[in-house]
Amino acid sequence: MSQLRNDIRNVAVIAHVDHGKTTLVDSMLRQCGLLRENAEVVERVLDSNDLERERGITILAKNTSVNYQGTRINVLDTPGHHDFGGEVERMLTMADGVLLLVDAAEGTLPQTRFVLGKALALDLPTIVVINKIDRKDARCEEVLDEIYDLFIEIGAADDTIDFPVLFTDGRRGLAYRELGDESTDLRPLFETILDTVPAPQDRSDEPLLIHSNNLGWDDYVGRLVIGRVLAGKVRTGQPVFVKGENNATSKAKVMRMYAADGLVRKEISHARSGDIISIAGIDKVTIGDTITDAAETKALPRIKVDDPTLAMSFCANTGPFAGEVGKYVTSRNLRDRLMREAIINVAIRVEETGSTDVFRVVGRGELQMGILVENMRREGFELMLSRPEVVTKEVDGVLNEPLERLYIDCPKDCLGPVTELLGQRKAKLEDMSVGQSRVNLVHTIPTRGLIGFHTEFLNETRGAGIANATFEGWTPWQGEIPQRRTGSLVADRTGTATPYALFHLQARGVFFIDPGVRVYEGMVIGETPNGKMIDVNVTREKKLTNVRAAGKDDNVILSRPKKMSLEQCIEFIDDDELIEVTPNTLRIRKRILGANGRHKKQYGKGNSRIPKPA
Repeated sequence: MSQLRNDIRNVAVIAHVDHGKTTLVDSMLRQCGLLRENAEVVERVLDSNDLERERGITILAKNTSVNYQGTRINVLDTPGHHDFGGEVERMLTMADGVLLLVDAAEGTLPQTRFVLGKALALDLPTIVVINKIDRKDARCEEVLDEIYDLFIEIGAADDTIDFPVLFTDGRRGLAYRELGDESTDLRPLFETILDTVPAPQDRSDEPLLIHSNNLGWDDYVGRLVIGRVLAGKVRTGQPVFVKGENNATSKAKVMRMYAADGLVRKEISHARSGDIISIAGIDKVTIGDTITDAAETKALPRIKVDDPTLAMSFCANTGPFAGEVGKYVTSRNLRDRLMREAIINVAIRVEETGSTDVFRVVGRGELQMGILVENMRREGFELMLSRPEVVTKEVDGVLNEPLERLYIDCPKDCLGPVTELLGQRKAKLEDMSVGQSRVNLVHTIPTRGLIGFHTEFLNETRGAGIANATFEGWTPWQGEIPQRRTGSLVADRTGTATPYALFHLQARGVFFIDPGVRVYEGMVIGETPNGKMIDVNVTREKKLTNVRAAGKDDNVILSRPKKMSLEQCIEFIDDDELIEVTPNTLRIRKRILGANGRHKKQYGKGNSRIPKPA
């Protein structure tokens, strides 16, 4: 009978976005003495990435460890947004159990179902933690019933449904076994982890097996391979073999090893079965590879993630203002950066195209693409992006497209407009429940129908609606879906936008730019409400003559321009438009900059308004 390593536990924290995972981990670190009470530490200390801190969400999965009564608990913090599901799936393969966090007011949401399904598929024991019980609108008992219903819907086994339940206030660091109990810390949570999460088996006497679950980077030692030692022992200086795709084998050497110790990596000289470590010195390795000490050892199954559903074209910036502020502007720089991302992130795939300047990037969703581009622009890249398109595949000779399950929570008086909006996008109602003031809807909708949906949905619900979607599967092509209902205001010449010109063009639509902004021919500087494209001169200045100077000047009052984030730009653009991304600015432009060129493409030669016959 194999022995267990009772001195260690590996647990992953999973939840829907913004349900308090990282805040709870903060309290765990503090109560185990890894954060001094008087230390100046920012909230959500594990969210070390700038974008994570700005957006308040976890993007990159991370691991830390706490020591409780002589047992090291490796805590794996995972993202909560479904666009980063690839991070969740990788981290779950290193865990022996999971903490399922659910907000005491919001209850079970789409990502709760997604992460729970992944955990149950791996047969991981679950500890249910109802968090944020200090909220005034907390409804703990109702939420617990929803969790039981979710387990039953997913098809969990009877013994799996018999899970321990804890009630926590992550911000204050309190945990309760029952509502109404007395508690001053997270001791009930730690004790439940030790009792519920099984200790890993000690397979130290077997051949070495390490699964490459994640990749990191250190400025001093280079690439880091992060994974769990599934079997055997490993030490510094040990020669190893790396088994990649198709069992391709290469030699390497362990130069240095690290283990998580609170918020820092601590260098270690050896590790054994059950440990989660980082290894430096192995350069030719990708996620999913197997590291072993014998060439004849069979490789572990490669890590699989759900199929990507959206694709975008990334290309070098060819706009008139290209290269003015960017540090990396060539297609070679762009290709190298995208290939590096594909190595680190298994949920992204980079494909070559017929052009050396254009690369097709396939991923999970608009937010994932937006985060990638935002990171690139902060690194100094200039590039252009196309409108997202869905990934299709043939099943038995029939063209199929991805299908999403859409969950909506909106005010009752918005039900009509929301239903009309969804009907136009080929959505089918699956379930509906009506409360006193709000209504919950469940639809299935093609992924194409979600492109540009979020902005329109928020407009229809006046910002009071909540929409979340998860990948459901594949469905036969659903036919044409209406695209953007607004048109574009396009600059017809290069220059600087003037208040005088913008003031007299305000009746045409809503502008994206302020006075004094440089524009060029073909740049989209606003939107029209009627769906038509209009070429306008925003550089026109008032001609001052003796007659005009004697008259009374117009009082120029400009409406506030519409400022869009990168994700909003991705939702907005049409098929004939591109997003120009630089470290300082975001611009929307037409693919064909010249007005004559656009007219010729649309109507044939010359400026004839008669379309060419089909």
